Amino acid sequence: MALPYELLVGLRYTRAKKHNHFISFISLISMCGIALGVAALIVVLSVMNGFQTELRSRILAVVSHVEITGASGEMAGWEAVAKQAAEQPQVLAAAPFVQAQGMLAYGQSVRGAVVRGILPDLEDRVADFRTHMKNGRFDALQPDHFNIILGSELARALGVFIGDRVTLIAPQGVVTPAGVVPRLKTFHVVGLFEVGMYEYDSGLALIHLADAQRLYRMDDRVSGVRLKLDDLFVAPRVARSLAGKLDTHAFISDWTRSHANFFRAVQIEKNMMFIILSLIVAVAAFNIVSTLVMAVTDKQSDIAILRTLGASPASIMVVFIVQGALIGCIGLGLGVAGGVALALNVDVVVPFIERLLGTQFLAKEVYYISNLPSELQWSDVTTITGVAFLLALVATIYPSWRAARVNPAEALRYE
Repeated sequence: MALPYELLVGLRYTRAKKHNHFISFISLISMCGIALGVAALIVVLSVMNGFQTELRSRILAVVSHVEITGASGEMAGWEAVAKQAAEQPQVLAAAPFVQAQGMLAYGQSVRGAVVRGILPDLEDRVADFRTHMKNGRFDALQPDHFNIILGSELARALGVFIGDRVTLIAPQGVVTPAGVVPRLKTFHVVGLFEVGMYEYDSGLALIHLADAQRLYRMDDRVSGVRLKLDDLFVAPRVARSLAGKLDTHAFISDWTRSHANFFRAVQIEKNMMFIILSLIVAVAAFNIVSTLVMAVTDKQSDIAILRTLGASPASIMVVFIVQGALIGCIGLGLGVAGGVALALNVDVVVPFIERLLGTQFLAKEVYYISNLPSELQWSDVTTITGVAFLLALVATIYPSWRAARVNPAEALRYE
């Protein structure tokens, strides 16, 4: 099938004349610039996605998708609430909890902590503490045994290990003739967990639900019910739906509200990185302007001949738009291929560079995430490709317009 002559001439003009290799060199530089910018943008956004997913998974190892708490801080008949919540098709599991403030003491060390009473079997269905146990067993939490599992940073601050006994001081006191005396209870440390979030590793302690009810004088009441959903991203919608269906007065929150600042910060950083790196792609794309301006100057006689043969100014514009678009598409294709390949192999490339340079980018002693996570999202690749291609097309408009304004008589006067 015959191709339009504008396309054929534009493809031919992608290479300059044999005696002028400078324009070809500038074209190559423009391609490489676009390729590097696109590849960097894909890799950086993939790493940001990986950090976002890693952060979300670590938070949701401790925090449930949806949390129902009593309006007064306590809830009676949690089984009925869990049954009503389970009527929602998205709800996979429910678990009761008691949550209160406490102070842990060991020797001369004292630390404040959030104490959470749980039922281990049910808690397994809504959280991932078992997979984050550093020492000990999650099943060691038994009723009336007064065992406790501490976050690794909390245990380090107290200086305790598996087998030690710590004193838990509850704010609910006992009234005596000498005044209000805090309630004290000795707990046996049976495990340590580490989820990689300092907030929880340094300030959360787990005990059995029955022990928490007894310590905080809650009888058979609980603080609330935690829910796990089949899709964590529908949590806001499920929370709104439950608000109108529960028979009890309760506060309902989801993970997107309880930790909105974390995810908002990551999303803002991702958006800013996209804008900043898009400027790098824009700089590379606008190198096409200089390439086409020199090409127009080099091809003025050819343009004049085409005009005298009947070519319209619009056809001349199309010729140079094709030339610029081809440069952009080649660079874009190389950038997408290289960026996708690197994003999918960050876990291999980064350790190689670390060994080569003899350094570690994310030291385990400083960062909880010691490797660069990467999650390639094809929607990001599509957006990057579209933006880069649009910038490349915009860069061709001015040189093409100049080519269309070449006066054939002036161009051929000295030929």
